[in-house]
Amino acid sequence: MLLRRWILGSVAAAVLVAGVAFAQSKDDQKRAELRKGAEETLQALFKQVEGSKANYDKAKGYAVFATTKAGFIVTGGGGSGVAVDKSTNTTSYMKMGMGGVGFGIGAQKYDMVMLFETKERLDNFIKGGWDSAAGAKAVAGKDGAGVATGFVNGEIIYTIGEKGLMASADVSGAKFWLDEDLNKK
Repeated sequence: MLLRRWILGSVAAAVLVAGVAFAQSKDDQKRAELRKGAEETLQALFKQVEGSKANYDKAKGYAVFATTKAGFIVTGGGGSGVAVDKSTNTTSYMKMGMGGVGFGIGAQKYDMVMLFETKERLDNFIKGGWDSAAGAKAVAGKDGAGVATGFVNGEIIYTIGEKGLMASADVSGAKFWLDEDLNKK
């Protein structure tokens, strides 16, 4: 009887440890994918937008998100990404959600790169104090009308679609927050 309990307890402990290790390795894989995706997006931005590398070099930090948005009158979307403090190389894993009302029909996938001029602006973004309505005014475009040549309200936002740099992407009504699971160490 005692041997049976010991065996069952050992099997239960082994399953629990394996489950935790699997979840941890899955989180490690997700973190690595987000970092790799952010680096690829930054490199694409630098190739497509003249002056974006200089703006990046001036920035104290940045955030990169892979975003999907869809809707029919009512729009919604979300994504995940990273925010990086360049002075400490600290990476925060984040999520985003958005919603609104508009006349769009269909779905759109794009990457969003945000550059923050000051550490305070970056920290406010990471803490969830970012005003997406104000940030929407700083969207970069391909043909010059909306190309961001400098920081507006302490930030620059670039949006890159599947076909290259987008003229605009609506980021008003967006909320950003820390991904509690991926930020666990």
